[in-house]
Amino acid sequence: MAISIKGDSGDPMVEPNVIPLVDIMLVLLIIFIITIPVMTHAVKIDLPRDNPNPPDVPPEVVRIYVEYDGSIFWNGTPINPQILRDYVAVENTKDPQPEVHVDAHRRVPYVYVANVLFTLQRGGLQKVGFVAGGSAPEAAPAS
Repeated sequence: MAISIKGDSGDPMVEPNVIPLVDIMLVLLIIFIITIPVMTHAVKIDLPRDNPNPPDVPPEVVRIYVEYDGSIFWNGTPINPQILRDYVAVENTKDPQPEVHVDAHRRVPYVYVANVLFTLQRGGLQKVGFVAGGSAPEAAPAS
């Protein structure tokens, strides 16, 4: 019986050395385990609640238009800032509060619109929105 024992045949070893790769993967795993709880902090947000009973009567809609020169129109009637404050105080007492649609001339200086918004905010009205592409109100007929 002949047994052949081969020694080193001279071919290089082609087995990959995976130990450094495993070491790097373990280090990365430990880093992720440490840093992930820091990155996922909770942010508390009060989400709106569903209203199961919609209002029987839709809220009134008030349209405020601000002209280029700063003049203010309340549902088409020209008013001054003091009367606007009075109207806002009256509307704030209503239940439900009316929706206020603010529209302005294309080239009105921002300060005029900001003053109207400030008056609405100080008056306590909460349902305020902007109207895009509206048109100038027609003057109310004199009575």
